[in-house]
Amino acid sequence: TKMKLPGQEEFDVSSAYENVPTGELDSGPGSGPSPDSSSDTDNRELGLSNDPLLFIQLNELLGWPQALEWRETGRWVLFEEKVEVGAGRWSAPHVPTLALPSLQELRSLLAEGLVLLDCPAQSLLELVEQVTRLASLSPELRGQLQSLLLQRPQHLIQTTSTRPCWRSAHPREAFHDEEAPLKEQRQNPLRQKLPEGAEAGAVLAGELGFLAQPLGAFVRLQDPVVLGPLTEVPLPSRFFCLFLGPSTLGRSYHEMGRAMAILLSDPQFQWSARRASNLQDLLAALDAFLEEVILLPPGRWDPTARMPPPKCRPSQHKRLPSQTREARRGAPAEDRHGHPPHAPSPELQRTGRLFGGLVQDVRRKASWYPSDFLDALHPQCFSAVLYIYLATITNAITFGGLLGEATDGAQGVLESFLGTAVAGTAFCLMAGQPLTILSSTGPVLVFERLLFSFSRDYSLDYLPFRLWVGIWVATFCLALVATEASVLVRYFTHFTEEGFCALISLIFIYDAVSKMLSLTRAYPIQGPGSPAYGCFCQYPDPGGNESQWIRTKPKDRDDIMSTMRKVLSDFSSVLAILLGCGLDAFLGLATPKLTVPREFKPTLPGRGWLVSPFGTNPWWLSVAAALPALLLSILIFMDQQITAVILNRAEYRLRKGAGFHLDLFCVAMLMLLTSVLGLPWYVSTTVISLAHMDSLRRESRACAPGESPSFLGIREQRLTGLVVFILTGISIFLAPVLKFVPMPVLYGIFLYMGVAAISSIQFMKRVQLLLIPAKHQPDLLLLRHVPLSRVHLFTAIQLACLGLLWIVKSTPAAIIFPIMLLGLVGVRKALEWVFSPQELLWLDEMMPEKETSMHEKGLEPEYSFSGSDSKDLELMYQPKAPEINISVN
Repeated sequence: TKMKLPGQEEFDVSSAYENVPTGELDSGPGSGPSPDSSSDTDNRELGLSNDPLLFIQLNELLGWPQALEWRETGRWVLFEEKVEVGAGRWSAPHVPTLALPSLQELRSLLAEGLVLLDCPAQSLLELVEQVTRLASLSPELRGQLQSLLLQRPQHLIQTTSTRPCWRSAHPREAFHDEEAPLKEQRQNPLRQKLPEGAEAGAVLAGELGFLAQPLGAFVRLQDPVVLGPLTEVPLPSRFFCLFLGPSTLGRSYHEMGRAMAILLSDPQFQWSARRASNLQDLLAALDAFLEEVILLPPGRWDPTARMPPPKCRPSQHKRLPSQTREARRGAPAEDRHGHPPHAPSPELQRTGRLFGGLVQDVRRKASWYPSDFLDALHPQCFSAVLYIYLATITNAITFGGLLGEATDGAQGVLESFLGTAVAGTAFCLMAGQPLTILSSTGPVLVFERLLFSFSRDYSLDYLPFRLWVGIWVATFCLALVATEASVLVRYFTHFTEEGFCALISLIFIYDAVSKMLSLTRAYPIQGPGSPAYGCFCQYPDPGGNESQWIRTKPKDRDDIMSTMRKVLSDFSSVLAILLGCGLDAFLGLATPKLTVPREFKPTLPGRGWLVSPFGTNPWWLSVAAALPALLLSILIFMDQQITAVILNRAEYRLRKGAGFHLDLFCVAMLMLLTSVLGLPWYVSTTVISLAHMDSLRRESRACAPGESPSFLGIREQRLTGLVVFILTGISIFLAPVLKFVPMPVLYGIFLYMGVAAISSIQFMKRVQLLLIPAKHQPDLLLLRHVPLSRVHLFTAIQLACLGLLWIVKSTPAAIIFPIMLLGLVGVRKALEWVFSPQELLWLDEMMPEKETSMHEKGLEPEYSFSGSDSKDLELMYQPKAPEINISVN
């Protein structure tokens, strides 16, 4: 069937007005689209240019024969909503279902009825006169029908301030002299959920006794026009459909109206209806819809049940029109993130020149530098600053205290605060990915402890020895930057990322729990002269109780006004912290408070801020320091780049690109600076960086009923991190205020971030499968394609690697921890001898050279499965929004 595309100047009048004599038309031919321009699609899902969103409303004629009135009974945007008359409200949005005969009857009525395409009417009165004039009716019936169609319909408009009610004081009153939308229409809350440029489609259906034959009309307006109060939302209408007729056994005009509304809400049919040039095109689109309809056998399901909207709507690219499929058939395929297949991201392509990757990163990020500050002018950034600031000072205090114990006072909390402020501020100003938060990490702390133990055992001066280690680490990292070694992060698959993320998360959880358990013994919560009491507490015995901090999930939604809900959502972390501090002060609980240094001087007595390069150590130690520096360089590279890979995943929709080489260069320079000043070493911290990104996530505000807010990306800027680290430095002088913050509150932040990060990875879902009987397991896509025994084997290998990393970290053998971390990549490579490419595709992802070899052999992953699995693969490769804590998978 020939399809008319946008841009066509003129078309044949007889083909546009099917079976209508040209002499009866008031106006000449309209203008339409042309086949010479590129194809449009209905919406973003089809991957081409966008048509306006269409709001469809069904008005049903009720009350025959006593008192006829039009009443709104249903509406559609993406899903169906029905009026629940008894409850006086709209139903929850749900996936619509239809009886097959209603579609067949609709097709027959359209084939015999009136089809007007690109109708030039500019008002409802003109539209009604045009339809009734072209219908085969007597003058008397034509007048009655016009009067009936011009009656004001009743709408059910729900507002937040008043109870829902039907809006029409005089339903039988004609409104051809009052085309302006009603006040209730303009104040309809639904209007705020629809994007700018949205259009409407009105479907009128019902039984009308004075008609001898069914009357069907499908009208597409040449220019969308607001048809007065016809629809509950004052949108310009593009489609007008009419289905009336006498009462006939077996024919339901209500179901035909629903069928037409459902057709218009379908993206593919709507695309075709907007571009149809004659009746045959319209019927061909309806037939294409029927070919994809899935039937449910009678008696096997409850017809009154309503299917809730899916969390993730399936991709529509396979439903492209035939012309579009042909046009795109020769185009190169794209992977799940929209990049050409098997091509690394621009940041991970070798240039073949020394420092070539670094130069490209600087050029790429320089153009975004002004917007990195302007984009931070949003209230959400203020909430993110408070949340990450408290997490950062908690981390600085915790690791500062642990570092002081590990180094016997050579470094302490003051160095931790100062180092965090200096390193973090410099990194946020110069880094390629400023959303990254620098901090002390567990693996680096382990290495610091080992280095101090070695110095103490061999009577070496620790800080000068540490300075040379830092100089060598900076040298090795600069060599990695010069040789573009960061491109090797392509080999960091989910297997490596999940193992590392799980290890860091467990360190957070372990530290938080151990600290809280120690507090239950040292600080029993008791009120003065009263039995033990508290808020959010458990009572193990009358003498004391265990304090537990419970934090609400950032995105829990209450049934309150949307604006207030958004504010509570953005500031939930801060409000939870303030609530904990307020309860602690109000109840007078004997909890340990935050300890902040009050004097600006090094923790170790007698030393200055600059470290001497030799001290009492022999000269050759400056050369021997290269050996531990090599191991630390491996650890820094893995720690930094794994975090960078996780933060720069394509599904997070970062617009400004990554900067793997630039970030590693900044870390190398900061390693040199902190070593000279005797401050702790800093590297990207996975958990706090993920929390930072989560606090800056952007979601759509205008979303159709039943549609979850769509993830738009992250608010990329430098200001939040910069302010956080400046406040961290100022915190040294804020001891009078910060001393009232209870430590259990800060440990609760640690615990939440650790649990949130580890619960988001697929690894934990597969661990849960080990404990769930097969018949109760969730319907995960990977379980449809990989045998359960193979899934358990893959999970067991990951658990073994994680356990080995934890054991090595916790024993004197921790000196080889960096090599063990690097060994995760080798283990993943070895798994290719145990698992097939298809299994690894579902359980993890393909290694770069494996993808290339499959591409050269013509074995694309999408075609390595049977055709019946294509829909599952479509879901697998569909871009998904990150979970609330920025899922690493």
